[in-house]
Amino acid sequence: MFATLNVKTSSQTEMVDVTGQVQQELSKSGVEEGRLTLYVPHTTAAITINEGADPAVKADILMVLNQMVPWKANYKHMEGNSPAHVKASLIGSAETVIISAGRLVLGTWQRIFFCEFDGPRNRKLHLQIASL
Repeated sequence: MFATLNVKTSSQTEMVDVTGQVQQELSKSGVEEGRLTLYVPHTTAAITINEGADPAVKADILMVLNQMVPWKANYKHMEGNSPAHVKASLIGSAETVIISAGRLVLGTWQRIFFCEFDGPRNRKLHLQIASL
Protein backbone atom coordinates (compact mmCIF):
# COMPACT_ATOMS: atom_id res chain seq x y z
CA MET A 1 0.00 0.00 0.00
CA PHE A 2 1.15 3.52 -0.81
CA ALA A 3 -0.01 6.72 0.90
CA THR A 4 1.06 10.33 1.02
CA LEU A 5 0.73 12.58 4.04
CA ASN A 6 0.61 16.35 3.74
CA VAL A 7 2.78 18.10 6.31
CA LYS A 8 2.37 21.84 6.88
CA THR A 9 5.37 23.44 8.54
CA SER A 10 5.38 26.83 10.23
CA SER A 11 9.07 27.65 10.81
CA GLN A 12 12.29 27.78 8.84
CA THR A 13 13.61 24.84 10.85
CA GLU A 14 11.40 22.54 12.89
CA MET A 15 10.68 18.93 13.70
CA VAL A 16 7.03 17.91 13.29
CA ASP A 17 5.85 14.76 15.10
CA VAL A 18 3.98 12.72 12.46
CA THR A 19 3.79 9.46 14.42
CA GLY A 20 0.02 9.64 14.93
CA GLN A 21 -0.69 10.35 11.27
CA VAL A 22 1.59 7.49 10.20
CA GLN A 23 -0.12 5.07 12.60
CA GLN A 24 -3.53 6.15 11.23
CA GLU A 25 -2.43 5.31 7.68
CA LEU A 26 -1.04 1.99 8.89
CA SER A 27 -4.34 1.18 10.60
CA LYS A 28 -6.27 1.99 7.40
CA SER A 29 -4.02 -0.38 5.45
CA GLY A 30 -5.00 -3.42 7.51
CA VAL A 31 -1.40 -4.67 7.48
CA GLU A 32 -0.65 -6.60 10.68
CA GLU A 33 2.95 -7.74 10.10
CA GLY A 34 5.40 -6.07 7.78
CA ARG A 35 7.56 -3.07 7.12
CA LEU A 36 6.85 0.63 6.65
CA THR A 37 9.12 2.83 4.59
CA LEU A 38 8.85 6.60 5.04
CA TYR A 39 10.28 8.77 2.27
CA VAL A 40 10.62 12.55 1.98
CA PRO A 41 10.63 13.70 -1.68
CA HIS A 42 12.21 17.08 -0.91
CA THR A 43 15.85 18.18 -0.95
CA THR A 44 15.50 20.58 1.99
CA ALA A 45 13.55 18.35 4.39
CA ALA A 46 14.21 15.01 6.08
CA ILE A 47 12.78 12.26 8.28
CA THR A 48 14.14 10.90 11.55
CA ILE A 49 13.16 8.82 14.55
CA ASN A 50 14.13 10.14 17.97
CA GLU A 51 12.86 10.88 21.45
CA GLY A 52 9.47 12.55 21.58
CA ALA A 53 8.79 12.64 25.35
CA ASP A 54 10.92 15.70 26.11
CA PRO A 55 10.54 18.61 23.64
CA ALA A 56 14.01 19.79 24.65
CA VAL A 57 15.46 16.95 22.55
CA LYS A 58 14.00 18.46 19.35
CA ALA A 59 15.28 21.88 20.37
CA ASP A 60 18.75 20.47 21.08
CA ILE A 61 18.91 18.65 17.73
CA LEU A 62 17.93 21.79 15.84
CA MET A 63 20.35 23.89 17.89
CA VAL A 64 23.28 21.60 17.06
CA LEU A 65 22.34 21.39 13.37
CA ASN A 66 22.11 25.19 13.20
CA GLN A 67 25.54 25.47 14.87
CA MET A 68 27.07 22.88 12.53
CA VAL A 69 25.46 24.38 9.43
CA PRO A 70 24.89 28.10 9.97
CA TRP A 71 22.37 29.91 7.79
CA LYS A 72 24.90 32.54 6.74
CA ALA A 73 28.18 31.39 5.20
CA ASN A 74 29.96 31.54 1.87
CA TYR A 75 27.54 29.17 0.10
CA LYS A 76 27.52 29.03 -3.70
CA HIS A 77 23.95 27.82 -4.33
CA MET A 78 22.03 30.70 -5.90
CA GLU A 79 18.67 30.01 -4.20
CA GLY A 80 20.15 30.88 -0.82
CA ASN A 81 19.01 27.70 0.94
CA SER A 82 22.22 25.66 0.93
CA PRO A 83 22.12 25.09 4.70
CA ALA A 84 18.75 23.38 4.28
CA HIS A 85 20.21 21.04 1.64
CA VAL A 86 23.16 20.18 3.89
CA LYS A 87 20.94 19.50 6.93
CA ALA A 88 18.59 17.33 4.87
CA SER A 89 21.58 15.31 3.65
CA LEU A 90 22.88 14.86 7.19
CA ILE A 91 19.53 13.61 8.56
CA GLY A 92 18.37 11.65 5.51
CA SER A 93 15.33 11.22 3.31
CA ALA A 94 14.08 7.78 4.44
CA GLU A 95 13.37 5.64 7.50
CA THR A 96 12.09 2.08 7.92
CA VAL A 97 9.88 0.89 10.78
CA ILE A 98 8.84 -2.67 11.61
CA ILE A 99 5.09 -3.39 11.84
CA SER A 100 3.82 -5.95 14.33
CA ALA A 101 0.20 -6.61 15.39
CA GLY A 102 -0.86 -3.66 13.22
CA ARG A 103 1.30 -1.19 15.17
CA LEU A 104 4.54 0.65 14.56
CA VAL A 105 7.36 -1.00 16.49
CA LEU A 106 8.98 2.00 18.15
CA GLY A 107 10.89 2.24 21.40
CA THR A 108 9.20 3.64 24.49
CA TRP A 109 10.31 7.22 23.83
CA GLN A 110 10.63 7.11 20.04
CA ARG A 111 8.53 9.23 17.68
CA ILE A 112 8.73 9.86 13.94
CA PHE A 113 9.67 13.43 13.02
CA PHE A 114 9.39 15.26 9.71
CA CYS A 115 12.32 17.68 9.70
CA GLU A 116 11.83 21.02 7.97
CA PHE A 117 14.94 23.02 7.06
CA ASP A 118 13.58 25.56 4.54
CA GLY A 119 10.12 26.47 5.75
CA PRO A 120 7.49 27.30 6.29
CA ARG A 121 6.09 25.12 3.52
CA ASN A 122 3.51 22.54 2.56
CA ARG A 123 5.34 19.23 2.23
CA LYS A 124 4.73 15.59 1.35
CA LEU A 125 5.70 12.43 3.20
CA HIS A 126 5.34 9.18 1.27
CA LEU A 127 4.58 5.90 3.03
CA GLN A 128 4.98 2.43 1.59
CA ILE A 129 3.42 -0.26 3.75
CA ALA A 130 4.46 -3.81 2.91
CA SER A 131 3.06 -6.94 4.54
CA LEU A 132 5.19 -10.01 5.21
